[in-house]
Amino acid sequence: MSENPPAPAPPPQGPIKWAIAHIYASFNNTIITITDLTGAETLAKSSGGMVTKTQRDESSPYIAMQMAAQLAEQLKEKGFTAVHIRVRAPGGHHQRSPGPGAQAAIRAFARAGLRIGRIEDATPMPHDGTKPPGGRRGRRV
Repeated sequence: MSENPPAPAPPPQGPIKWAIAHIYASFNNTIITITDLTGAETLAKSSGGMVTKTQRDESSPYIAMQMAAQLAEQLKEKGFTAVHIRVRAPGGHHQRSPGPGAQAAIRAFARAGLRIGRIEDATPMPHDGTKPPGGRRGRRV
């Protein structure tokens, strides 16, 4: 006889208090900063190095899930019930896709019982600034 998985937490009742989760996910690290709606006041922040001591794990999805769970608890203590999410990749002339920790962090926020509003991409895109490194024919490996 198999056990049923636990039901997800019901959405919080009462007034909704919003925050913004800024997730910077590169292939070397994941940094999550939580601010108020204006973005001026930082409520909580965490990075891969604050959770693990091995450098190769800083960008892993598991560490991103742990970071998001810790930050969700801090948000709930401060009375916040919902988050908008802004995902940022390194961008520019670098990699334009976020690292492996971004999606795991979003799922962890949802699993922690926070309501998720908008999910938007905040990756900086160049509009013809400086020339990318590597020369005319690119980096030859």
